Parts: sequence; C-alpha cells; structure tokens
Amino acid sequence: MSSTLISPGTIRSNITDPSVFDVIIIGGSFAGLSAALALGRARRSVLVIDAGKPCNHMVKEAHNFITHDGDDPNLLRARAKDELSHYDTVHVIAGSVDRVSGSDGAFRVSTEEQEFMGRRILLATGVKDLPPPIPGLAECWGTSVLHCPFCHGYEVRDSALGVLGSGAVGFEFVRTIRNWSRNLILLTNGPSELTTEHADELTAHGVMVIEGPIAQLVHHDGHLTHVEFRNGRRMELKALFARLPFSIPQDIVLPLGCTLTESGHVQVDGLNRTNVPDVFAAGDLTSPMRSLAAAIASGNIAGASITHSLVSQWQ
Repeated sequence: MSSTLISPGTIRSNITDPSVFDVIIIGGSFAGLSAALALGRARRSVLVIDAGKPCNHMVKEAHNFITHDGDDPNLLRARAKDELSHYDTVHVIAGSVDRVSGSDGAFRVSTEEQEFMGRRILLATGVKDLPPPIPGLAECWGTSVLHCPFCHGYEVRDSALGVLGSGAVGFEFVRTIRNWSRNLILLTNGPSELTTEHADELTAHGVMVIEGPIAQLVHHDGHLTHVEFRNGRRMELKALFARLPFSIPQDIVLPLGCTLTESGHVQVDGLNRTNVPDVFAAGDLTSPMRSLAAAIASGNIAGASITHSLVSQWQ
C-alpha cells in the first residue's frame, strides 16, 4: 500500500505500520523530507509531522541548488512529498508538535489531536526569523530583503544594495556583499558601533555608513523601491541584506536536553547526532548555513546516521 498525505484526524485508520515508528521526524521541509527519503529507502517506518510553516515559504525562486536553480521551493517541497508517497513505510501528516518526551529509544510525540511513539527523533523544524519592527521589512523579507548573498546575490548584482547591521557583524557582512556590488551602503539604524579601524576601512572602500533610524521600507508587493529615514531622507535601493535574529522551538528542544551552540542552534556532530541519545537534528535548526542544498544534504546524512544507529541495536 502506498502512503498518502493524510490529516492528523484520520491517521490511525490509514497507518498500518507498528504502533511504534522507527523514526518520527518533526518538520516537513527540505531537511526533514530528505531524511525521510533516505529512511524510506532503508525500509524504516517513518512519520513526518509537518506544521506547514517553512521559514522560506515566501521565497519564489531557489538558487545555488544544482539542477534546480531558479525553481520555486514550494513546488520542490510538493514534489518531494509526492515522491515519498511511493514508499509504503513513510507517512507525512499535517500538524504541529506540542511536546516530545521520553528517552533511550522510547519517545512520545504529541500533537493537538494525537500521540505517537518513536524509537528515534529527528528535529528538523527549522528556525523562525524575527524581523525588527521596521514597517515594510516583513513584507519584503525573502523578496528584496535578503539573508543570503549566495542564494540571492547574483540576481541583484551591480545594483544599489544596502546592508542592515552594525558593529563587527555589519562590517563583515558588507565585506561579503561587496563581491556582488560595489554600490553598497551600510544602514545601522542607530549608532553604528563600528570600531575606528572598521569605519576607516569602509570609507577607504567607498562604503557609505548611514546611522539614522529607519522609518520604513517602501515597496511594491515586496519589491523594495527606497528606504525612508526618520529625518525625511530617502535612499533608493534594489535590495537590502539583513541577518535577522531567530528563534527555535524551545518548548520541544530544551525539554529533551539538547545542547545549543553559542549562536543558538542545536549542536550536532558530523553525523547529525545531538548530545541526547537517539535524538538527531538537521537543517537550519543546526547551522547558520541556510540554503536548500545544505538542508537537503544535512537531512540525507541524518537519515543514514539514524539507520546505522538502529542497525547497531539490531532494530
């Protein structure tokens, strides 16, 4: 029997696998789906719980992803789920996980409507971006306010570009973006917090620094036209690069006892194992290298790693 995309309310009448899944994957975007494919091909019983809120849902084109450069990531996700439907041990359901408990190969995962048991847990929830309260920024996020020059820099090359940031972070981000355009402005939205050395270097390389507070980003359907400052000044820009703060699902991660990195990601080793036995993590939740290709690779490694952990216990 082929698996299907089913709702949480009907899952027990559709899943005929044992009551305990080999793996429960929390998160149904690229990392989670990639892991599910590897596990399904290893003939492992897998449940993917997808909240349907990927952080890049507003992005219309995926880039820096070989053979799929320019494709719509939402269509790629749909295609991945369709491919998984051919594996009778893999089940993808819609739902949000409220709680994960248990340890040592006996985990209980709860959604609003149901509870499931699993031998292994893969955390693939991604992260949630936290845009600052600048009017227009959230509406432009993923379209003309961008986080990754490797994913989106080529499309805005040689244009007037802004970098939102301050201090050492803003300085380093400008140096990175400069290879895509020499027409750069650092917007610090307040005191720059630059060292004298960094400020001098930016000046020497023709990078203007504007410390004035930003009033709003003016745009058409998410496409930035110009930045308005509180003092009435306007600055036309094609795009604005920003590294936003983010949050992780602490209600799920922290009760399990997972260690976090200094950057706030879930710490994993080279095989995507967390510090908690039988708990794995993959994708944006574990790394600042946020790209489709990286998430897919991370999920693939996690799937193989989980399979080996099960094999080592003759499961």
